[in-house]
Amino acid sequence: MSYFVTGATGFIGRYLVSNLLKRKGTVHVLVRKGSEKKLEAIAAKMGWDRKRIVPVAGDLSKPKLGLSAAQVKALAGKVQHFFHLAAIYDLSADAASQQVANIDGTRHAIELAAAIKAGCFHHTSSIAAAGLYPGVFREDMFDEAEGLKDPYLRTKHESEGIVRKECKVPFRIYRPSMVIGHSKTGEIDKIDGPYYLFTLIKKMRQTLPQWVPTLGIEGGRINVVPVDFVADAMDHIAHKKGLDGQCFHLVDPEPMRFGELMNTFCRAAHAPEMTMRLDARMLAVVPGAVRSAVTNLPPVKRFTSMLLRDLKLPPATLAFITYPTRFDTRVAERALKGSKIAVPDLEGYAWRIWDYWERHLDPDLFVDRTLRGHVANKVVVITGGSSGIGRASAIKVAEAGAKVIIVARGEEELFKTRDEIIAAGGKCWAYTCDLTDLASCDALVKTVLDEHKAVDILVNNAGRSIRRSVELSYDRFHDYERTMQLNYFGCLRLIMGFLPVMTQRRKGHIINISSIGVLASSARFSAYVASKAALDAFSRCAQAEFSGKNIAFTTVNMPLVKTPMIAPTKMYDSVPTLTPEEAADLVVKAIIERPSRVATRMGIFAATLNAVAPKAYEVIMNTAFEMFPDSAAAKGDRKALKDEKPTNEQVAFAALMRGVHW
Repeated sequence: MSYFVTGATGFIGRYLVSNLLKRKGTVHVLVRKGSEKKLEAIAAKMGWDRKRIVPVAGDLSKPKLGLSAAQVKALAGKVQHFFHLAAIYDLSADAASQQVANIDGTRHAIELAAAIKAGCFHHTSSIAAAGLYPGVFREDMFDEAEGLKDPYLRTKHESEGIVRKECKVPFRIYRPSMVIGHSKTGEIDKIDGPYYLFTLIKKMRQTLPQWVPTLGIEGGRINVVPVDFVADAMDHIAHKKGLDGQCFHLVDPEPMRFGELMNTFCRAAHAPEMTMRLDARMLAVVPGAVRSAVTNLPPVKRFTSMLLRDLKLPPATLAFITYPTRFDTRVAERALKGSKIAVPDLEGYAWRIWDYWERHLDPDLFVDRTLRGHVANKVVVITGGSSGIGRASAIKVAEAGAKVIIVARGEEELFKTRDEIIAAGGKCWAYTCDLTDLASCDALVKTVLDEHKAVDILVNNAGRSIRRSVELSYDRFHDYERTMQLNYFGCLRLIMGFLPVMTQRRKGHIINISSIGVLASSARFSAYVASKAALDAFSRCAQAEFSGKNIAFTTVNMPLVKTPMIAPTKMYDSVPTLTPEEAADLVVKAIIERPSRVATRMGIFAATLNAVAPKAYEVIMNTAFEMFPDSAAAKGDRKALKDEKPTNEQVAFAALMRGVHW
């Protein structure tokens, strides 16, 4: 027995070849010039008997697959089964490449099969050949296909049509559904089909606890099968007599709806399930002209594009959420009867599919997440850089190869930090500046731009915190003025100073160190939280204006950090706090990922609870307010400052609400 296989190094092909090698005979495999090493690597990985694998140099885009007359003569009359699997199975591929691989490649394959007088031509088509047929598509149907505008659907349909009309040797056609990983190992070679949804599932898992119910889409029935089922079925059917000229649907006879499929993988990923699902067919009541007009509005198109890019979803996949076609499998079932080859239950192996994707294919695995990759040789300005979070951040950024500019009011500690960074091999410049003085801010901006030409990243870290109740602030209006001056106006002056050059260069990143107090609305911090909230609000507004210019704004809602700023409140000595180094890690995260916000789960939970149940949240915060009185420092009682100690109840409550300022 002798075989010829195109696409043997492809995902289905490699498993089919493994099955063929379990039988007697030689397997000739088409290999493009330059791909010999790939064949060797796959052969070694799959454990193929290399003595029975015969590479045949050729090209899918050329007549008779580019084989010479001598090669054709050597194969003539020796090949009983010609398997054609080489094609593009990719919704995001361009139309030209799909034309060459799917249509021209199929025509050239059947030319070669006829030239070498192959016993049977086995064509691997796809359920895509049915297009978007509304209803049940039988295995004896072909011309009835509808909705073939998409290049992938069209070329898969046309390539099958070429086999039906032009093939001069007996043929059999196989239409697999969306092929996912191996049901025993989870292995797959690329992201396709339902894998495009995995990024969304991962984001849901990162954002919400598993038990939280979420809203999803019901959609149409999405047919998926594991690669081992397809390879086993093709191998069995190909060797069964009396089936020439027939077509076989290698699909799941009981496919899941889109919502069910999503939830199956949500369970595998330990992500929250979409327990409330809206039927996407409800949109059908909206006239097509209206839908088109809305989706083509510039803001809608831009938002959709951003969302798809963030979730790494090709736009073409959206059409398959409401996939209208189901597939009859009676012919395939008869051919497989007694073989024990059947589609396994997805619920039983979905965890393997997810695990393999998360370990090997998750796009985030290939993103440069090193700090060096984002700051090397870039100018990074950090205010409040002489101590605390600013100092720790400056050290980390300098170690990663950035040109660090640290800014502070006090000269001694500032220059000491600069010298320490330089001694460690980093690049650092130090400039004194009083950020409460707008003229001093302007002078700093001018000096930095004159000496360094531009700023790539600005970290507004310098700040002042005041823990004092409103009742004790009636005669201390200056607390609000000086806090706003530094935490808001000083930061704003630097942002406005550096933005023009960032805009001109069309790149830049502004990171504002805010507080978890903005999310939690912490009592006794009205001056501090209001100033930080003002900066947060400015950032959100500015981000809308500058995102199209590749300038990012990130707000870091920092939890409680053990710095000199909180030293006057002795109670904080006994509650959980971050170290400056741990806080600097959040700054690093902001630099690498460039998100709109970096916040702890506690901060997000507090803001969510406040939005959903504001009265209940008010009771919680008032309880905390009564439990944590003004400190001796806030009262100006220096004698009591030495004896101030937290109660056990205060420590327990602070530990429960970890990171929140009390």
